[in-house]
Amino acid sequence: MPFSIRPDRSFKSQFHKLARRQLRHAIDVLETRPQGTDHAIHEARKRLKRVRSLYRLVASAVPKFSARENIRLRGIARSLSSLRDAAALVETATYLHERARDSDEAEALGRIVVALTARRDRLIAARRDPEKVVSDTISALKRAIAAVQDVNLKGGHRRHGRLLAHGWDTTVRKARKALAACEGHVSAEAFHTLRKRTQDYRAYHKLLNPLWPTAMNAKYEAASTLVDLLGRINDLELLCELVETEHHHFENADDLAHLLYAIIFHQQQGRHDALDRAERIFGPDADDEAMRIEMLWIAFGG
Repeated sequence: MPFSIRPDRSFKSQFHKLARRQLRHAIDVLETRPQGTDHAIHEARKRLKRVRSLYRLVASAVPKFSARENIRLRGIARSLSSLRDAAALVETATYLHERARDSDEAEALGRIVVALTARRDRLIAARRDPEKVVSDTISALKRAIAAVQDVNLKGGHRRHGRLLAHGWDTTVRKARKALAACEGHVSAEAFHTLRKRTQDYRAYHKLLNPLWPTAMNAKYEAASTLVDLLGRINDLELLCELVETEHHHFENADDLAHLLYAIIFHQQQGRHDALDRAERIFGPDADDEAMRIEMLWIAFGG
C-alpha cells in the first residue's frame, strides 16, 4: 500500500492502514537490517517522519491523540538518532572534502574526515548494548501501532475534506512563519523549523497525490530539494557545534581553520539558496492550495 489516501475510499480506514503500515515497516527494517544498521535506522526514521506528518494533518480533529503520539514518535526517533549522528557527521565532512576549493583545503578536510571517522568508531565500540536500543525501539513502535485504534475520525466525506484543507493550510502558515524568522535573522533553529514544516508539506503532496498527480509530483520534487538542502544546512550546524564542544578531536589548528571556513561558506551559500526556494514554494501561489485540496477531495469522492 503506497503512502497515499484516495478520496473515493473510506478516509478513516485508509488513515488507520497507512499509520500501521508505516510503523510496521519501521519495525521490519530494524529487525532484518538488510543493508546494515545505519541504513535501517535511516529508513525507520523516514517512516516515523511520515507518520508524524500524517498525525499533524488531522490534528484539529484528534488534538490529544496527535500531541501524545507525536511526543511518543519523537522520543523513538531521538533514541535512534544516538546511533546515527556520529555517522552523519562523517558524511557531512566528506561532503565538504569532495567540494574543497583547492589542494590545501582538500588535504586538511581529508584529515578531518579521518578524525571524525575515528570518533565514530570509538563511539560505536563504547556502546554498551546497541541491540537493546533497537529492541526497546521496536517495543515502543508496537505500542504506537496499538494506539492507532484510538483515532476516531468522525464525519462524512465533506468533513474530511475540510479537515485535510485545515491541516494543509496550518502547515503552510507555519512554514511561512519559519521562513519569515529565517529572513529576519540567521537562526539555526528557524532553519530547522522550516525544514520540519517543509517535510510535512512534502509528505502531504505524496499523501494526497491521487487528487492531482501531475501538480502534486512537481511540488513534491521541489519540496524534496528544499528538504535536502535544509538538511545539509542543519548537518553543517551540528558539525560546527562539535568543533566548539569537542575541539580536542582536531589537533591541527590549520585543519580546523579550513574546516570552519568551509562550513561557513557552504552554510551561507545553502541558506541563500534555501530562502530563494522556500519563497517560491510558500509564496502567494500557496494561498489557495488548501481550498483547492478541499474542492478536489469533494469532487473526486462524490
